[in-house]
Amino acid sequence: MKKVLTIAATTLALGLTPLVGVQASPADDLSAFQGYFKKRFPDTKLADYKNGVYSVDAPSREQWEEMEEFPPYELAIDDGESIWNKKFANGKGYADCLGEVGAIRAKFPHYDAKNDDIATLEGAINKCRTDNGEKAFKWKKGKLAKLSAYIAYQGRGGKGDVKVEGEKAEAWYNAGKTFFYGKRGQLNMACADCHVYYSGQRIRGDTLSPALGHTTHFPVYRSKWGNLGTLHRRYGGCNKQMRAKPFKAQSKQYKALEYFEAYMSNGLEFNGPGARK
Repeated sequence: MKKVLTIAATTLALGLTPLVGVQASPADDLSAFQGYFKKRFPDTKLADYKNGVYSVDAPSREQWEEMEEFPPYELAIDDGESIWNKKFANGKGYADCLGEVGAIRAKFPHYDAKNDDIATLEGAINKCRTDNGEKAFKWKKGKLAKLSAYIAYQGRGGKGDVKVEGEKAEAWYNAGKTFFYGKRGQLNMACADCHVYYSGQRIRGDTLSPALGHTTHFPVYRSKWGNLGTLHRRYGGCNKQMRAKPFKAQSKQYKALEYFEAYMSNGLEFNGPGARK
């Protein structure tokens, strides 16, 4: 499978057009991707991948379960609820843009055909603010991450069901796929190197998490950060670790990557916010 995926990604990265019938469809990719992890970690149930690295590393899971008794993101959820309940200067609130809070998380990410863009949860929050005359929150942490955490918490138990329908949506999906399997940085590594081929193995003091389920538990509180951060903040950190220049949060590159990764995790429950090292 590694050879097939690498060839497909290389073809896309070079800008070549695969022969009709050769390039896998998103549905084919999904089946192969989830099938790969089922074989790689046969003792891990598919549904448990929502727990990230804790689904494949028993010692880490024990520590995490103890931490979850008094989760470090608990106060952030409370702050997020306060932000949600605070009305804008015009008297409207987030519910007027985003709908019922418990149903929001499952809507994102999705392809926005009107703007030929990928709509993310954080993007929708800031759009709601600016559409109502408020300043946008900073993208990576702070109030945006806290509000996202509250929304994620209210949406726990919902399942990912990302759609890739139409040529333009598939172009975004393929851009994310290319990014995921593409080599970058001075270390010349791809997202897939760490989180597919070497998932479950140790690097220094950490265990590499499986890519399956990556998007289900964000935003996350990382001990390294000492606070909550968004998915795109984590993407930037990963790029830096590969000694590659990171893209900006909510860039086209990171939105495409989120779209691809979220699609690969279809069927898994949301359980954000999460806690990681």
